[in-house]
Amino acid sequence: MLQATTGAPLRILLVDDHAIVREGLQRILESTPERWVALQAESGFEALQVLRTQAVDLAIIDLSMPGMPGLDLLRRIKTEFPTQPVLVLSMHAEEQYALRVFKAGANGYVTKDRAAAELVTAVRKVSGGGAYVTSTLAERVVLQLNGAMDVPRHTQLSDRELDVLRRLVAGQRLTEIADALHLSVKTVSTHKTRIQEKLQLPTMAGLIRYGIDQGMDGPDGQAQPSRTMPLFDDDT
Repeated sequence: MLQATTGAPLRILLVDDHAIVREGLQRILESTPERWVALQAESGFEALQVLRTQAVDLAIIDLSMPGMPGLDLLRRIKTEFPTQPVLVLSMHAEEQYALRVFKAGANGYVTKDRAAAELVTAVRKVSGGGAYVTSTLAERVVLQLNGAMDVPRHTQLSDRELDVLRRLVAGQRLTEIADALHLSVKTVSTHKTRIQEKLQLPTMAGLIRYGIDQGMDGPDGQAQPSRTMPLFDDDT
């Protein structure tokens, strides 16, 4: 790491499509004794351009972004920059999301509702070569990996299908999902059909009931940051 070899502060790339979130994260990081330097990118495409032109010690990426979703960005980073440490920031508190990002090569996973309390600890751990998972998820992730917890049916869904399912359960219409994911309504409808087939839930009522039972009825990935991310707690 740059910090370890030269004594210079970490250079951290913040990738999120909401400017207020990026600014909040930057305030947290720059308030540390280490005086970390924060760079910003508002999309996956911009993040890749930054990584290609500048030295970055750690990338912190949002899981839910329009254009290039966080998982797609993560995979592209790990393909193009295999040793680049990546910390994923997500509003999804289900272990399935954490498991998927770790399988895709992430080094850490922090939920947005815990960012104020855990972000600095996570950055220190990941930048030091370790791994980090947000405290509320850690036990469930381990139990599922060890086979001690039943694996839910939606684990068989693709990343895109899981995203569509969560948005359906959150009450979004097909047109809203299509706009958010930059897909056609027909493509979203096809995803919905495949989700119902894989989960063996032929009705929307059954699909929504399943999602609620699995804790998927929270805000979707495009919720306003002020509702989901207490970035400026005094105890940070």
